Amino acid sequence: MPLPYSEIVMEHFRNPRNVGRIEDPDAKAVEGSPSCGDMVAVYLMVDEESQRITDIKFESYGCASNIATGSIITELAKGKTIGEAKTITWKDAADALGGLPPIKTHCSVLAVDGLRAAVENYEERHGLVKEREATTVEVIKKRLKHVMNPVVGLDVVRTNLVKGIEVSDGTVRVELDLREDHQFAASMSEEIREKLEPRWDVQHVEVVFVG
Repeated sequence: MPLPYSEIVMEHFRNPRNVGRIEDPDAKAVEGSPSCGDMVAVYLMVDEESQRITDIKFESYGCASNIATGSIITELAKGKTIGEAKTITWKDAADALGGLPPIKTHCSVLAVDGLRAAVENYEERHGLVKEREATTVEVIKKRLKHVMNPVVGLDVVRTNLVKGIEVSDGTVRVELDLREDHQFAASMSEEIREKLEPRWDVQHVEVVFVG
């Protein structure tokens, strides 16, 4: 039996707004995983003086609700300050879409998580984080859970690719159980750096392949 999607959901699914990626964005984030069925990436361009989001795009892997919520989130956030964008909730997204089936509520949560993570990424890159938590091994593990192992579509922590993490005097060293010439080694190394380098107390990130 088909899910009772609203006309607004179907419109955003068939004609999603702001689809694609921004090259060299001011901030970006990826939430979810293809292995779980849904994933969304959010890219931001922000006017540094006004702190307003001047451009926002998303990429989605998943169902109609995932695509529609990614689309509506970008519409809700564009033109807002990063502070205002952080206040957008999953209920705001669902209401703007005319409601979602209860079984698909997680899709709006995922889109909002992607937006908030992108805003957080911007704040870290620009030194706007007020409460500065020290970078520890646990903090790094949490960040690495958002770095995908493209071979299986799960993160590098759950697939046991992370063999060692060291933090010392502003330097973070991450050891991966992967060959340096592996087809995904370069992209995974870049993604790890993107997740860790914005941290306020991280000066250098070293990714070592030990496979």
